[in-house]
Amino acid sequence: MERHGFIQDKLDVKVLILFVMSKVIYPVDEQTIYELCLQDDKLSYFDVLESIPEMVDTGHLEHTEEGYVITEKGKSDCLLTQDSIAFPVMQRAERAVERFNREIRRDSMVRTEILNQPSGDYLAVMRLDDEMGPLMTLELYAPSARQAKLLTDRFRTQADELFREITNRLTAKPAQEEN
Repeated sequence: MERHGFIQDKLDVKVLILFVMSKVIYPVDEQTIYELCLQDDKLSYFDVLESIPEMVDTGHLEHTEEGYVITEKGKSDCLLTQDSIAFPVMQRAERAVERFNREIRRDSMVRTEILNQPSGDYLAVMRLDDEMGPLMTLELYAPSARQAKLLTDRFRTQADELFREITNRLTAKPAQEEN
């Protein structure tokens, strides 16, 4: 059965990779590049895996300790070639990158740590930051490593809501006391 899609050759694959990498705001690994580019039925994992080292060799991508990033040459060439990407593929890729950037940005703003205490208890240290710095640091003692892990895991998924709830409660006007 023939696969249908807009990607016709390796050049199309490279142009799509450049487009995706121009939108990603964090270094990424090969798997992430593939997942963000997987917006066309004809694109295969091997197409992407084969193209990435070639793009490093040509100076379009750079492999750093944190992952792959686009170079100035890659950004410049992307501006010249991105019009050749099929519009539906470009839209889907852009949405995928936006979701990825949002998730990574959020994850970088939530930090947790579990510290063993001399008493045998555990201290769950949980922190929520924004672009300017720390918003909230919460330290809770837990009797076991399992409970400390549960606290930090739940904080990771609910940090925004917890911050809003605490802020709302602390800034709410106190109820009038009855005489």
